[in-house]
Amino acid sequence: MTEAISPVLSTAPEILTARTRMRAHRIADFDAMVAMWSDDIVTRYILGRPSTAGETWGRLLRYIGHWQALGFGYWAIEDRESGRFIGEVGFAHYKRDIEPPLGDTPEAGWVLSPNVHGKGIATEVMTAALDWADRNFSDPKTVCIFDPEHEGSLRVATKLGYHLSHMATFMDNPTQVMTRLRPGSQYLALIGEGI
Repeated sequence: MTEAISPVLSTAPEILTARTRMRAHRIADFDAMVAMWSDDIVTRYILGRPSTAGETWGRLLRYIGHWQALGFGYWAIEDRESGRFIGEVGFAHYKRDIEPPLGDTPEAGWVLSPNVHGKGIATEVMTAALDWADRNFSDPKTVCIFDPEHEGSLRVATKLGYHLSHMATFMDNPTQVMTRLRPGSQYLALIGEGI
């Protein structure tokens, strides 16, 4: 695996946006995460079913471990005014069983509590996350994957500069793979892909 970032960070750096604080996950986030990940609205296009508390606990530990092992990962998102946990955003290497494989390209993702859907928060926090990635990742490319019917996230991805790359199969379902190149890096990415 190639290094995505240098130097390696052991925890998520805090990032402030107009309405949010993006910070490292804490064990204290668990109950709010369970509430979010057990909501049918949140999981409908991700898992197709609510997550169990055990699955959410594993997700929380995976988020913390990503930063320690790879120097990048997911941020917990807090509402700046209330301090309330409202979601998660970031990048990962999930080593998914997806065909064709994603390789070592960082995979972007975002998930928000239903009470903040439709307010532009996903675009706001992902813009901040991508700004961080553009300054810190050696790889000029990131990807994201979606259920082709997840119209809300597809709109957000398009606003962020992601473009349809190809269709894949993940968990026996058709999955849309979208790619974004760091601004100004199109030529480098083409050379890296042997084009």
